[in-house]
Amino acid sequence: MPLDARLRFDNFVVGAANKLAVAAARAAAEAPGQNYNPLFIYSASGLGKTHLLAAIGNQALQAHPGIRVEYLTLEEFVAEFHAAVEAGQHAAFRQRFDDVQVLLIDDVQFLAGHGETQTELLRLVTAMQGGGRQIVMTSDRPPVEIPDVDARLISRMTGGLIVDIGIPDFETRVAIAGAKAEERGVRFRPGVVEELARLEFRNVRELQGALNRLIAYQALGDEQVRTEDVLAVLSDMTDASLSGTPDAPSVPPARSGNALDFQSFVSDIASAVAQSVEEWRLRVAETIARWNGEGFRTSALERLLEQPEAPPNYDAVLRGFGAAAAHLKELEQQAIGLDATLAGNPVFRDPERLREAEAVVQRARTGAIPLPGPSVEYSRAGFEIGVSNHMAVRAVDAVAEAPGRRYNPLFIVGPSGVGKTHLLNALGNELVSASRGTAAVACIGAQAFIDELIAALRDGAVERWSARYRDVDALLLDDVQFVAGKERTQDELFHVFNALHSAGRQIVLASDRPPREITGLEERLRSRFEGGLVVEIQPPDRELRAQLYRRFVHGVAPAELDELVAYLADRPVDSVRELIGIVQRLSAAADAVGAPLSLPIARGELEPQARAGTPVSGMPVVRAAADVFFLDDEKVVWDWPDIPARLIEEPR
Repeated sequence: MPLDARLRFDNFVVGAANKLAVAAARAAAEAPGQNYNPLFIYSASGLGKTHLLAAIGNQALQAHPGIRVEYLTLEEFVAEFHAAVEAGQHAAFRQRFDDVQVLLIDDVQFLAGHGETQTELLRLVTAMQGGGRQIVMTSDRPPVEIPDVDARLISRMTGGLIVDIGIPDFETRVAIAGAKAEERGVRFRPGVVEELARLEFRNVRELQGALNRLIAYQALGDEQVRTEDVLAVLSDMTDASLSGTPDAPSVPPARSGNALDFQSFVSDIASAVAQSVEEWRLRVAETIARWNGEGFRTSALERLLEQPEAPPNYDAVLRGFGAAAAHLKELEQQAIGLDATLAGNPVFRDPERLREAEAVVQRARTGAIPLPGPSVEYSRAGFEIGVSNHMAVRAVDAVAEAPGRRYNPLFIVGPSGVGKTHLLNALGNELVSASRGTAAVACIGAQAFIDELIAALRDGAVERWSARYRDVDALLLDDVQFVAGKERTQDELFHVFNALHSAGRQIVLASDRPPREITGLEERLRSRFEGGLVVEIQPPDRELRAQLYRRFVHGVAPAELDELVAYLADRPVDSVRELIGIVQRLSAAADAVGAPLSLPIARGELEPQARAGTPVSGMPVVRAAADVFFLDDEKVVWDWPDIPARLIEEPR
């Protein structure tokens, strides 16, 4: 059975659940027969065994041109063996494998009940092992759980390395779904792929089936799928297929994504040719088949076939595509020479991404992959200190003076809007300034950290991504609570944390809750986060509120500023953001009446809302402020239902 050239390591998304299997598979492909022989890979259906098996064969052929690789399923092996015996060609069947250097056998769980085949396979495995030739087998269960198999064969199967492939974690599911959507040329709204990946599919095929449904739903609709549509579109899959209940109706598993796409492509081409035998269509179809067979994305050419008539420039498009593909091959070779981890990057398989591929090579040539650094908008001098935050500020100042030696890690806790992000970025700028720009300081939000990891998973560049963070002088990670429940992210963060901490590099983390209250945070990370210093930032106290109001309030006469600041500072707020919002609101009220901000305007804007408990509309705001200026204070009646008493006070 011929190998599918589209099933390669570079388009196999690596995650925590398959990392060991991929590493072993690569080792077997690079040095057949020298490392793990036999290599036995097992997993439930649909998790990538066949893809990995074909990837070994394709990589072995690329690394060792001229060797012979044989791939077949156990059913094919059984059928060919029985046919050879019936035809009296048993010796010829054995000789067929004499010059095979890499033998790949899929689905060996079907050995049960085939005694003669087991004997023949045992002889073949023994011969190949003795000759230093590589054998790789896959199954849906480990060898010892395959029933009715010769103990000698089981012993051979277990004599090398046995690895399993587990269910992909969240980050890997995001990377897989994103890669498959990109292969199909489909773009979803932000958050849709992540929402899809939150569903715990039993295998990659179910994930692809769900993705195909979303793609179809979007193609048939008038607008892009929204995040809130995902569960509705996949309701039957989430209720049944993903529930894990025995009586749930099953969803037919999709075939391997690459095989499905290629077969669909061939079918589409056949249909197009059947409808019309125009020469130009045949030429386009042949060109597509050629480049698609080499692993290139051919969307630009496929769009030509959608035209009812021959495009006047189709010849030029075909030539241009060929030139771009050839250039991409050259760029990939240059990139691999500069950075081996760029091998198989999908950017080198899409002529429509030629400029992006050139940029990748240029970055690899210059080594310019910038770290997410601190924002220059935040400075330590611009951070006001009060009772509610002075402990955190003192800890940050101590870290700035001796990074990596005091309070490592430093964990800053506080509700949203109290200044954690400001303080993190300010510390980053202090560290960069103290080193005169030589320190490598990474300052990044946890969500961006996760997104970077997912992109690296999709591009097969996790090691390079991880190396960037392991080499920094300081890692400042904001909103770390978002890594909760993200298995692969926590795994990578754990290794980055250990590498930095053991090297004496500074780590500072910020969260809206202390480590012990972050649900879904692994214990190994929790204990490390709490191993340094945990400091808290509270909502701003009165002294701090007064400092902040004095900074943010503008256009007030100096004689009135103290009185206004004192009034505002007496009003508690939950965060600095809320305080800034009050200043903006008061400034808008003053602008509405064309007067400078003053204490009467502030009272007119804030006090009615405080009593009523509901926001006031724009018109009452204007009226309240206007009353301050156009009515005598003694004539302003806010709530006076006693009409006779009012008449006494205001005689005509």
